[in-house]
Amino acid sequence: MGNGEIRVRGIAARAGGWSARHRWAAVGVWVLFVVLTMGIGSAVGQVDIKGSDALKGETSTAAHIIQDAGIEEPAGETVLIQAKGDGVKATDAAFRAAVGDVMKAVEGTGRVTAVTSPYDSDTISKDGRSALVQFDMRGDAESAGERVEPVLKAVEGVQGDHEQLRIEEIGTASIGKTFDDAFGDDFQQAEYSAVPVALGILLIAFGAVVAALLPVALALTAIMATVGLMAIVSHWMPMGDVANSVMLLVGLAVGVDYCLFYLRREREERAAGRDAQTALRVAAATSGRAIIVSGVTVCVAMAGMLFTGLADFQAMGLASLMVVAVAMVGSVTVLPALLSLLGERVEKGRIPFLHPDKRRRKDGSGNGASEGSRFWTGVLRVVLAKPAVSLVVAAGVLLAIAAPALGMKTQNFTLDQEFGDSLPIVQTYNRVNDAFPGGTGPAEVVVKAKDIGADDVQSAIADFREQAVSSGASRGPVEVEVHDAQNLAFVYVPLVGGSDLDKAGASLAKLRDEVRPATLGQVDGVQAPITGEVAGSKDFNDQLGGAVVPVFVFVVIFAFLLMLLSFRSLTIAVTSIVLNLLSVGAAYGILVGVFQHGWGASLVGAEGVGAIITWLPLFLFVILFGLSMDYHVFVVSRIREARLKGRTTKDAIRHGVVTTAGVVTSAAVIMVAVFAIFGTLSMQSMKQMGVGLAAAVLIDATIIRGVLLPAVMALLGERNWYLPQWLNRLPDLTHDEPDGALSPAPVPHEGRAGETVRV
Repeated sequence: MGNGEIRVRGIAARAGGWSARHRWAAVGVWVLFVVLTMGIGSAVGQVDIKGSDALKGETSTAAHIIQDAGIEEPAGETVLIQAKGDGVKATDAAFRAAVGDVMKAVEGTGRVTAVTSPYDSDTISKDGRSALVQFDMRGDAESAGERVEPVLKAVEGVQGDHEQLRIEEIGTASIGKTFDDAFGDDFQQAEYSAVPVALGILLIAFGAVVAALLPVALALTAIMATVGLMAIVSHWMPMGDVANSVMLLVGLAVGVDYCLFYLRREREERAAGRDAQTALRVAAATSGRAIIVSGVTVCVAMAGMLFTGLADFQAMGLASLMVVAVAMVGSVTVLPALLSLLGERVEKGRIPFLHPDKRRRKDGSGNGASEGSRFWTGVLRVVLAKPAVSLVVAAGVLLAIAAPALGMKTQNFTLDQEFGDSLPIVQTYNRVNDAFPGGTGPAEVVVKAKDIGADDVQSAIADFREQAVSSGASRGPVEVEVHDAQNLAFVYVPLVGGSDLDKAGASLAKLRDEVRPATLGQVDGVQAPITGEVAGSKDFNDQLGGAVVPVFVFVVIFAFLLMLLSFRSLTIAVTSIVLNLLSVGAAYGILVGVFQHGWGASLVGAEGVGAIITWLPLFLFVILFGLSMDYHVFVVSRIREARLKGRTTKDAIRHGVVTTAGVVTSAAVIMVAVFAIFGTLSMQSMKQMGVGLAAAVLIDATIIRGVLLPAVMALLGERNWYLPQWLNRLPDLTHDEPDGALSPAPVPHEGRAGETVRV
């Protein structure tokens, strides 16, 4: 094929052509966009999700009642004073002296209020060996973790003076600080590791420094622009730290992938003898189009998280959607401009033993192929020779891997589940729960009435306190705090079950379904939502469970429609959905096997977790369904392109899979490496996310794209391109193929002489 004028059609082709002709303008617009979004975002600041908006259900109702009343509940802290042996009791002078020293030390920081002695509040354990000094942090509860450090230091100082006792602090602020420190350190480690890992793999893939830097530069600028956009959008939909971290993860993955797809195709065309201008046009018409289809599909998948009704999920979905859209636009606009500007200089900084020129061989079609394609050529030879056997074996393996997912157990992690025994505060948490079952996170009943002092209201509160204990939901003491001016009362109920969320959940259900209706529910005009740690977990699970079906239906239907419109093939659309669901199912099975059943859990430091974090299955479904479309669209587009050039279906499958093997492998290795970093972090939820994502991408890029996809397409033959007559009216969003280069041609149907097939 010569280097003559090639006309192209389609958004990606036109965008790439314009950028190549107006390269300085394209680069300038991109830089201006990044700078403006960052500047505006920095100026307006990011609005974070408030605690009252984070959840739905009774937890949210209670938070809004408290917020509307103008009451700021302080962050409560507790100091455990416990005898190390059997000799010292709470009644002994040494123990009393330690209690006094703790109270004096924390008051001396000026950061606390309402310091209460265990001798006044009767917070002494039944065996007399443990006692709790309780106090509140001054200031806003949500930021208390940032101010608790001096108080922790003061308590540590008292511990040094009383060696025979164990003196440790725990509470909302100290746990929040621990979580924020661990979360921040984990993600900082992941962020610092991800970019060098991606760059190293790209250096191996391209064998040239400049070519390897381009995808990383595009991904980082897309992330920078999205950070600014998130700050702007947060004034309508608040964001959070989790959304920021997920955005960075997704942005790095898709930004590098999209640039990798485009750059590899441009280099391939130039290796085939095309001039620079023609190579860019072909890359724009093929890889550029695949990037747009993939990007829109990923955006639709991410939009599914908006249907959860949970603020954190909605923020994650919107942030991910924005970074994918920005990376997609950058890939089809500024990237062609940069390639046009760089020309041969894109090969600067060659690494001789890694450069493709040293590894290239010729395949049967005369096109350059990397040595890495030899493996997939061998695999494809077997798969296409026996597609039915390959399909049964590969599908059977994936179904077997997915089988454990049928017994998946999800729950929010307690502190000891999240961090294991790696942090001292976890040991304190367990000691407090052992000595005071249910005392660390009591249920909080927010009673709102027209007149909180009315006799019937006070009588109902008294009945509630009595029945909470007599019903078995609590062992007491049930405490009441009244705010007359706001006509509110807070009833604190220690739940039977303590840190055992299943037992504590049963206690909560008794309070909500039996005790409350029989007492507070009998008084007209009284609201009494029950909140607290256990209630928040229950409401979160209920909200998330109700969102599963709408999110699933939305993502699957829209992904199906996009595949149908993009390839104008009902068969391709159906097989795309089925293969993606199989990939997600296999990832679920690996998660359950490793983290719930403990198979190989020690390899990732996950012993004893016994469950999957509640939010992960839905999160993984949305992320994986979107990201897996990257490879699928790219490979199927190449197969379709070869079919349009006149190859038989089997030959087109072989050509499409083998020629994309290098770029898909490189992209998958980067994703797996980046995601695997999260599998090494200290938080069990992050480990689960990293392992789940890495496993799914690995399965997707190997078994799905290398075996199942070609086997299914080989069995279907020309039926791959089937579109019912009544669907012909659908918009034509197929290829941006250059006229005369990739135009369709009538192809004799295999095995049926004389019949032609329109693709």
